[in-house]
Amino acid sequence: MKVLGIRYCTVSKEAEAIAAFLGSDGLGLPERDMGTSETFQGAVFPAADSSWVEIWPEMDGFLAMTMLQVVVDDADAFAERARSNGLTPKGPMDAHGERIYMLEGPGGLQMSFQSKHDADTDA
Repeated sequence: MKVLGIRYCTVSKEAEAIAAFLGSDGLGLPERDMGTSETFQGAVFPAADSSWVEIWPEMDGFLAMTMLQVVVDDADAFAERARSNGLTPKGPMDAHGERIYMLEGPGGLQMSFQSKHDADTDA
């Protein structure tokens, strides 16, 4: 079992300020082109093939939250290990070419772990 990447996602009223802090107005992290808009729509700061930081503004239907996403080589194996250690991952859910499990950590930390998944291999 191997971790391939880490994704940090936050939805916040402070999203625009956080993005400015991380981007060209602050630390200078490279930012994915999100197109142009009159208002702040969000920001993604890629770090490696499967790692990035996502910053999104809070709005209707998109409430404040923080999520840690761990990209792994085999989500099913990670779920099995989690269960054997007394944790209760929810899933799997297959979406966007990934097999995804959800888990709530200490202090309400929302997290997912996922791996690439081809639905055709399940047949």
